[in-house]
Amino acid sequence: MAAEEVPVNDYTLPLSTAEVVREGTDVTMIGWGTVVHVLLEVAQMAHEQMGVNCEVIDLQTIMPYDSATIEKSVKKTGKCMVVHEAPLTQGFGAEIAARLQEECFLHLEAPIQRVTGWDTPFAYIYEPFYLPDKWRCYETVKKLVEYM
Repeated sequence: MAAEEVPVNDYTLPLSTAEVVREGTDVTMIGWGTVVHVLLEVAQMAHEQMGVNCEVIDLQTIMPYDSATIEKSVKKTGKCMVVHEAPLTQGFGAEIAARLQEECFLHLEAPIQRVTGWDTPFAYIYEPFYLPDKWRCYETVKKLVEYM
Protein backbone atom coordinates (compact mmCIF):
# COMPACT_ATOMS: atom_id res chain seq x y z
CA MET A 1 0.00 0.00 0.00
CA ALA A 2 1.27 3.47 -0.86
CA ALA A 3 1.19 6.27 1.68
CA GLU A 4 2.68 9.74 1.52
CA GLU A 5 2.06 13.28 2.61
CA VAL A 6 -0.47 15.26 0.58
CA PRO A 7 -1.18 19.00 0.67
CA VAL A 8 -4.04 20.10 2.90
CA ASN A 9 -5.03 23.02 0.66
CA ASP A 10 -6.18 22.90 -2.95
CA TYR A 11 -3.42 22.37 -5.50
CA THR A 12 -3.04 21.65 -9.19
CA LEU A 13 -0.60 19.70 -11.31
CA PRO A 14 0.35 21.04 -14.72
CA LEU A 15 -0.95 18.86 -17.52
CA SER A 16 1.65 17.00 -19.59
CA THR A 17 4.53 17.55 -17.15
CA ALA A 18 6.18 14.36 -15.94
CA GLU A 19 8.29 14.25 -12.79
CA VAL A 20 11.64 12.51 -12.59
CA VAL A 21 11.24 11.13 -9.07
CA ARG A 22 14.60 9.33 -9.06
CA GLU A 23 17.61 10.17 -11.22
CA GLY A 24 19.47 7.31 -12.87
CA THR A 25 21.82 6.42 -15.70
CA ASP A 26 21.22 2.75 -16.58
CA VAL A 27 17.49 2.05 -17.07
CA THR A 28 14.46 4.32 -17.50
CA MET A 29 11.33 3.13 -15.66
CA ILE A 30 8.09 4.89 -16.62
CA GLY A 31 4.84 4.61 -14.69
CA TRP A 32 1.91 6.53 -13.28
CA GLY A 33 -0.41 6.15 -10.33
CA THR A 34 0.32 3.56 -7.68
CA VAL A 35 2.94 1.71 -9.73
CA VAL A 36 5.36 4.60 -9.19
CA HIS A 37 5.79 3.43 -5.59
CA VAL A 38 6.57 -0.07 -6.88
CA LEU A 39 9.12 1.36 -9.31
CA LEU A 40 10.85 3.33 -6.56
CA GLU A 41 11.19 0.14 -4.53
CA VAL A 42 12.52 -1.75 -7.55
CA ALA A 43 15.02 1.02 -8.29
CA GLN A 44 16.34 0.74 -4.74
CA MET A 45 16.56 -3.08 -5.02
CA ALA A 46 18.37 -2.83 -8.36
CA HIS A 47 20.87 -0.38 -6.92
CA GLU A 48 21.55 -2.48 -3.82
CA GLN A 49 21.67 -5.89 -5.50
CA MET A 50 23.06 -5.17 -8.98
CA GLY A 51 24.60 -1.70 -8.76
CA VAL A 52 22.13 -0.51 -11.43
CA ASN A 53 20.97 3.12 -11.30
CA CYS A 54 17.37 3.34 -12.49
CA GLU A 55 15.68 6.58 -13.44
CA VAL A 56 12.03 6.57 -12.33
CA ILE A 57 9.57 8.84 -14.14
CA ASP A 58 6.04 9.54 -12.92
CA LEU A 59 4.03 10.63 -15.96
CA GLN A 60 1.39 12.22 -13.66
CA THR A 61 -0.95 12.68 -16.65
CA ILE A 62 -1.36 10.36 -19.62
CA MET A 63 -3.41 12.56 -21.92
CA PRO A 64 -1.53 14.64 -22.73
CA TYR A 65 1.72 13.07 -21.58
CA ASP A 66 5.22 14.52 -21.40
CA SER A 67 7.01 12.85 -24.29
CA ALA A 68 10.01 15.20 -24.10
CA THR A 69 10.96 14.12 -20.57
CA ILE A 70 10.71 10.40 -21.27
CA GLU A 71 12.53 10.68 -24.60
CA LYS A 72 15.39 12.60 -22.96
CA SER A 73 15.67 9.92 -20.26
CA VAL A 74 15.60 7.00 -22.72
CA LYS A 75 18.26 8.66 -24.88
CA LYS A 76 20.39 8.97 -21.74
CA THR A 77 19.94 5.40 -20.43
CA GLY A 78 19.37 3.45 -23.66
CA LYS A 79 17.02 1.06 -21.85
CA CYS A 80 13.37 1.46 -20.94
CA MET A 81 10.48 -0.29 -19.27
CA VAL A 82 6.92 0.97 -19.08
CA VAL A 83 4.79 -0.27 -16.19
CA HIS A 84 1.02 0.05 -15.75
CA GLU A 85 -1.89 -1.81 -14.20
CA ALA A 86 -3.97 -2.19 -17.36
CA PRO A 87 -3.72 -5.31 -19.54
CA LEU A 88 -0.82 -5.60 -21.97
CA THR A 89 -3.08 -5.56 -25.03
CA GLN A 90 -4.38 -2.07 -25.79
CA GLY A 91 -2.79 -0.63 -22.64
CA PHE A 92 -1.46 2.93 -22.81
CA GLY A 93 2.07 1.60 -22.38
CA ALA A 94 1.90 0.42 -26.00
CA GLU A 95 1.47 4.02 -27.15
CA ILE A 96 4.44 5.13 -25.07
CA ALA A 97 6.58 2.25 -26.36
CA ALA A 98 5.63 3.04 -29.97
CA ARG A 99 6.48 6.72 -29.53
CA LEU A 100 9.83 5.89 -27.93
CA GLN A 101 10.60 3.42 -30.72
CA GLU A 102 9.98 6.16 -33.28
CA GLU A 103 11.89 8.92 -31.51
CA CYS A 104 14.71 7.05 -29.72
CA PHE A 105 15.44 4.05 -31.93
CA LEU A 106 19.11 4.85 -32.54
CA HIS A 107 19.68 5.33 -28.80
CA LEU A 108 18.11 2.04 -27.65
CA GLU A 109 20.48 -0.65 -26.37
CA ALA A 110 17.69 -3.17 -25.66
CA PRO A 111 14.06 -3.68 -26.72
CA ILE A 112 11.55 -1.57 -24.79
CA GLN A 113 9.87 -3.73 -22.14
CA ARG A 114 6.36 -3.51 -20.72
CA VAL A 115 5.27 -4.87 -17.35
CA THR A 116 1.49 -4.81 -17.10
CA GLY A 117 -1.58 -6.53 -15.82
CA TRP A 118 -2.31 -9.88 -17.45
CA ASP A 119 -4.42 -10.19 -20.60
CA THR A 120 -7.24 -11.99 -18.83
CA PRO A 121 -10.37 -11.18 -16.86
CA PHE A 122 -9.88 -11.56 -13.13
CA ALA A 123 -11.89 -11.43 -9.94
CA TYR A 124 -10.89 -8.48 -7.74
CA ILE A 125 -9.99 -10.82 -4.92
CA TYR A 126 -7.05 -11.92 -7.13
CA GLU A 127 -5.86 -8.35 -7.81
CA PRO A 128 -2.52 -8.89 -5.98
CA PHE A 129 -1.71 -11.65 -8.51
CA TYR A 130 -2.86 -9.55 -11.47
CA LEU A 131 -1.08 -6.24 -10.89
CA PRO A 132 2.60 -5.75 -11.74
CA ASP A 133 4.61 -6.32 -8.57
CA LYS A 134 8.17 -5.54 -7.58
CA TRP A 135 9.37 -9.02 -8.51
CA ARG A 136 8.11 -8.89 -12.10
CA CYS A 137 9.55 -5.39 -12.45
CA TYR A 138 12.87 -6.41 -10.91
CA GLU A 139 13.18 -9.38 -13.30
CA THR A 140 12.53 -7.02 -16.20
CA VAL A 141 15.31 -4.68 -15.02
CA LYS A 142 17.66 -7.69 -14.89
CA LYS A 143 16.59 -8.68 -18.42
CA LEU A 144 17.29 -5.17 -19.70
CA VAL A 145 20.67 -4.94 -18.00
CA GLU A 146 21.76 -8.37 -19.23
CA TYR A 147 20.59 -7.83 -22.81
CA MET A 148 23.48 -8.71 -25.13
